[in-house]
Amino acid sequence: MRPEPTCPRCSGELRAPGLWSSAWQCAAHGVVAPYSVVHRPGTDGLDHVLERAKVPVWLPHPLTTGWVVSGFAYAGDDREGARAVVSCLTGPSPLGGGSELVIVSEEPGIGLGARHAGLPGPDPGDGFGQGQPDAKVEAAGHPTALWSLPAEGDCAAFVGEAKGLWLWALVWPASAGVLLYDSLSLHDLRDGYVEAELAFGAVSPRLEGTGTQ
Repeated sequence: MRPEPTCPRCSGELRAPGLWSSAWQCAAHGVVAPYSVVHRPGTDGLDHVLERAKVPVWLPHPLTTGWVVSGFAYAGDDREGARAVVSCLTGPSPLGGGSELVIVSEEPGIGLGARHAGLPGPDPGDGFGQGQPDAKVEAAGHPTALWSLPAEGDCAAFVGEAKGLWLWALVWPASAGVLLYDSLSLHDLRDGYVEAELAFGAVSPRLEGTGTQ
């Protein structure tokens, strides 16, 4: 039985659509895009997300040696599609030990990136994007600036804009945030992918992202 979706902002329970409303509703945040973790491993889970995605499904390309894709999640329903998508990767930190990278693409107001970073959401907030960026990636062939935000716990959080949408890059532990200072190239899997170039691991508990909003 598939788990019930949760609020993308606070992980709380939702009231499902019914006779009087076609929307999913959170007691704290009102109408929201329901958040679901895809527990299917491998390309089955990826294809499930791609069928619904209205936003980019970002993954580094090529994958760094030792890194595996550890799951996907999304916010949205079958009626409107996925308005936010999360990709999770697990691998060695450049400083030693293991690390995890969560990449979120979302429409403004969804609040999923802020949830995973443990920030009061739904968006980066006032003052975002001022001053010099703290990191840069290449997203779909375009240089993309990222600014750091103070995150909850041992997390390094970066956010910018790509394809007119929020792009969050969250790294645990925070010391592994140096990954974002390397030349990281992100590919939108909606444009196609080669299965042989991807490596999959177990679905990460990180995708449940409890958050504090």
